[in-house]
Amino acid sequence: MRSAAFPDNELERIEALKDLAILDSVPEQSFDDLALLAATICDAPASLVSLDDGQRQWFKSSHGIGLEQTGREMSFCAHAILQPGEIMEVPDATQDERFADNPLVTGEQQVRFYVGAPLVTEEGHALGTLCVLDRRPRHLKPHQRAALQALARQTVAQLTLRSVRRALQKSLEDTRTYQAALEDYQDRLRQLNIRLQALAITDSLTGVYNRLALAQQLTQALAHAARAQEPVSLLLVDADYFKAFNDTFGHQAGDEALCTLAQVIRAVVREADIVARYGGEEFVVILPATDGAGASALAERVRTAVQTSGWIHRNLTVSIGVVTRPPGHPRCTTELLIADADAALYRAKAAGRNQVVSAEEPRI
Repeated sequence: MRSAAFPDNELERIEALKDLAILDSVPEQSFDDLALLAATICDAPASLVSLDDGQRQWFKSSHGIGLEQTGREMSFCAHAILQPGEIMEVPDATQDERFADNPLVTGEQQVRFYVGAPLVTEEGHALGTLCVLDRRPRHLKPHQRAALQALARQTVAQLTLRSVRRALQKSLEDTRTYQAALEDYQDRLRQLNIRLQALAITDSLTGVYNRLALAQQLTQALAHAARAQEPVSLLLVDADYFKAFNDTFGHQAGDEALCTLAQVIRAVVREADIVARYGGEEFVVILPATDGAGASALAERVRTAVQTSGWIHRNLTVSIGVVTRPPGHPRCTTELLIADADAALYRAKAAGRNQVVSAEEPRI
């Protein structure tokens, strides 16, 4: 038995075969059909789609013969691929010195007749063969040889199509993976933007709106009040004697007290009301669609709730200035509303603190 030499382009040929990712793949109907057609056209009991990986011949399809692979030294196809442009025909293997003692000839398979059409890629790499086998010596007819060669070309086309389909599938999977990653990134970016926007308008200590957001919210509330022809009210809440609280108990205790104060105010006011930290120990509450009587009543509930809350270090109280303006009033602006509430707050402090005082109605 004489093993076949390696083709001159063996390294490139093996790389081309590996690129197809077909070795040791599961059976596929398209290749089984080609092997069946080859056997039928050539009137042969057995046929193979054989691929040579340099160490073995592996059968992508095996028709009429119970083999999956053999060593390369036993391969008829390894000889056939040495002449890529020709069909190799062995009429009687027992009379051919290359194969006379081959186990495929002397053993159970009893191969006598072999014809192999090389599977040649566009780059000229012979990857294996489409071959037919018989247990009796014989010759192929010219039309059978032509048909077998045509089927070999279709086998190469099927190998190429399979590779392209696999590449497209991988590309599609990569695209889906990329799309999923992009959507995940966009979702995380949206969440981050939401958090950043929240941070931009939220007081970092108390969790209520900050002064920047207060200006925006008050502007929007006044615009809505003008459209709806409704009054708008505002509370300016100040913690009494808070500097002394800080001096006595420290700034950490003062920060904790401000957080509690913000929670108490938010718990008392309505859902539509807007609470913001104005600065230091001062808080503003915007009361949409609320008249003077309603605003004063709500302010008194806030004052009472603060006074009766359970404080850790000592009880805190608040002074509150209240202002209410109808839509279209000359002093119904963000700056003047706060200025009028501040004036009312000043009067509450001057009167002894822990009080609610409403702003005087200025003349129009």
